[in-house]
Amino acid sequence: VVLACGGFQANREMRTKYLGPGFDSAKVRGTRYNTGDGINMALDIGAQSYGQWSGCHAVSWERYATDFGELETPHAGYRHSYPYCLMINAEGKRFVDEGFDERNYTYAKYGRIVMQQPGGFAWQIFDSQVKHVMRDEYKTRGATKITANSLEELADKMPDVHSAQMLATIKEYNDACQLNADFDPNGKDGRTTKGLEVEKTNWANTISEPPFEAYSVGCGITFTFGGLKINNSGEVLDTEDTAIPGLYAAGELVGGLFYFNYPGSTGLVAGSVFGRLAGNSAAAHAKN
Repeated sequence: VVLACGGFQANREMRTKYLGPGFDSAKVRGTRYNTGDGINMALDIGAQSYGQWSGCHAVSWERYATDFGELETPHAGYRHSYPYCLMINAEGKRFVDEGFDERNYTYAKYGRIVMQQPGGFAWQIFDSQVKHVMRDEYKTRGATKITANSLEELADKMPDVHSAQMLATIKEYNDACQLNADFDPNGKDGRTTKGLEVEKTNWANTISEPPFEAYSVGCGITFTFGGLKINNSGEVLDTEDTAIPGLYAAGELVGGLFYFNYPGSTGLVAGSVFGRLAGNSAAAHAKN
């Protein structure tokens, strides 16, 4: 038997139990059927749990997206141009370094940080200086978007944000921008801020050129990090690190691959590598 039936990201009860408060209301980017059944079946016969059960791949996602992903529009909920924006919470404050690193190295952990904000949401604020580098998903139907010709107008149109504090935050940020380095969206440009409680490390343009746009985001969970322990043959191990005869695992339910963060596309590589490994081992077992 090869288990390749995903993590427990579509199981609200398990999300809350292992990932923590708030994850019961997270959106699921993929299928509704990855409910941890394969993991639980293996644990019931003595398989060893492994990896970071409190961890997951979670991104900034359309705040009012459907509860589960849709095959027709798989990328519509992405909001991944955040390195070039300011992210503001309901209190009107920044809470994360939007430009800490390139998107591929931060997007899978920033969804959790958004979820931890008051109300479990945030707004991404852009001005016209970066309109040309915003990803196509911002143009899709269903985006929660506000447009204005002044920051004051923008703040007035955002009823769930402390408008006075938001304007003060943007002014403080604009004053802190160090514009001696050129803006370069193709790599970390060192265009930073100075003197803020939460600095912006790269791509720190002022938010000053109208029109202004704001997009509301919540947390979208992709997959969970906790799962089963396997050996170099893809065999599932029991609690004494002994292989369970005839049981193999691959994909998201393999634990121990990711901790706290995730570099883009490595899940696809892991699925291919461990899927081939488990398949070959299972075939050899069947022949014997």
